[in-house]
Amino acid sequence: MTVTPIDLSSSFLHIRPDGRVRAERPVFDPERDGWQLMTFHVETDADVHGDHWEIHTEADEVVSCLTGGIRLFLRPERPGEQEEAVALTPGTAVIVPRGRWHRIALDAPSDIMSLTLPHGSRLERRTEA
Repeated sequence: MTVTPIDLSSSFLHIRPDGRVRAERPVFDPERDGWQLMTFHVETDADVHGDHWEIHTEADEVVSCLTGGIRLFLRPERPGEQEEAVALTPGTAVIVPRGRWHRIALDAPSDIMSLTLPHGSRLERRTEA
């Protein structure tokens, strides 16, 4: 096997259940088995589907800000409660608990890295203003 550099901005790393790691096209597939490590550059809230809530039902998700600045919002668990917001600056991360709806908003163009099990993940359009 030849060992070569991987451009993390143009590949996702698929960490398979058998322990093998493969660099693959950057496609998030909620039917895929194994873990997925994703690194991407974002310029606008549209780049992080900021108009949607996201949930990962089978694992926690690590979200890390590598450059720039982002805010991670957790959807209220009960009606009438406020969103929780966590500001991430370069070099910081948060662990989003499994089964918790969340979204990202940008404070500046950013590089973000995340790690989760994509299987069972879903998006839901935000309805609040």
